[in-house]
Amino acid sequence: MTRRVFRYVPFTIEQDQTAEPEYEARCVIGDETECGAKSGTHRDAGPVEDWQRRHTQETGHRRYRRNFGDYAVMQPPAELAELARANGGTA
Repeated sequence: MTRRVFRYVPFTIEQDQTAEPEYEARCVIGDETECGAKSGTHRDAGPVEDWQRRHTQETGHRRYRRNFGDYAVMQPPAELAELARANGGTA
């Protein structure tokens, strides 16, 4: 029988710098049904906030659901990453 040994490795979670984050907002005001107007998806928060201001000026609506999305990568400690490189990708 093959034995496996699992060890704790203190990975860190970092934002993936190769992928752009995404920002968007949706108007959620309404009694029976939500307004549902959407800002669209943008690479930074500025255009979404501008859309919210314009939508509030045009409609008086003041409640929004904001969404932020990004990608994350798990980074091993430097010594483990170096060991993996030295062993052809496996530690």
